[in-house]
Amino acid sequence: MNMTKISGFYSKIAELRERYYKAAIGKNQLLQMIEEAEVAEQVYNSNAIENSTLSLEETEKILLQIDLDRYISEREIFEAKNLARVVSYINQKAQNEKLTLDNILLMHKMLLSNINDGVAGRFRNQNEWVRVGSYIAVNPKEITDRLEKTLAQYNASSSEHIIRRIALLHLNFEHIHPFVDGNGRIGRVMNNFLLIREGFVPINIKFIDRNLYYDAFKEFDEKQATGIMEEIVGKAITNSYHKRLAYLEGASIMLLSDYAKQFKLSHSNLLNKANRQTIEAFMEKGIWKIGVPTT
Repeated sequence: MNMTKISGFYSKIAELRERYYKAAIGKNQLLQMIEEAEVAEQVYNSNAIENSTLSLEETEKILLQIDLDRYISEREIFEAKNLARVVSYINQKAQNEKLTLDNILLMHKMLLSNINDGVAGRFRNQNEWVRVGSYIAVNPKEITDRLEKTLAQYNASSSEHIIRRIALLHLNFEHIHPFVDGNGRIGRVMNNFLLIREGFVPINIKFIDRNLYYDAFKEFDEKQATGIMEEIVGKAITNSYHKRLAYLEGASIMLLSDYAKQFKLSHSNLLNKANRQTIEAFMEKGIWKIGVPTT
């Protein structure tokens, strides 16, 4: 993993964050609308990473209580509704509450309610072992202690960059795999709880990045390295800032493909730069867009 690339994200995020705070003054209503519009995207991506068959459009319809065109299992409907509740809960609570084991258990109870009530809101017990691929998660007896140490390590490392702190916490949490079911989704909402609490914007780890995301866990399990996850988190944060700044700064928002035509640029080259987040492009509803200043 190229550490120069990651350190580039470190300085870039500081600049974007400063711009964001200036642009956000007096625009709470617009920020709230962006936040609400993102709930379905977060739910879709997080559930799709866990093999849900729902499309983004179907997820939006479920959350708006619109009938769907095909049969969807009750489980998938609850997975969408429950995760949306957890995302909304975080958006309301994260600024004023610390992340604790009690909070994590409450979010898990909300997530698995009406899906698997027998395991909702509790960690794995003594006979509940889980395997992820060839990796067998930690002994159930160690879960509480390991989670407390993970949160303490996160809180004690406040002088380190937020990208590294979030990446390490997320990798440690998934390595512990404290629940029978719902570990990935809870891990991803925990990222946002902590980002919002520390004055950053929430992120959306996308389904299209799933293979790279799994590579990050493999890298951590085999080498205790965090580089791939840091890159994923870094790109997700810049993507989130680019999107918000396009709206807050009143830019003209265009499809990246239209931007390429208008300015006679190579679309494939722009896509490559968007994926690397070296231009101020952002993905919204699975489509790359860019904000063009109107002045």
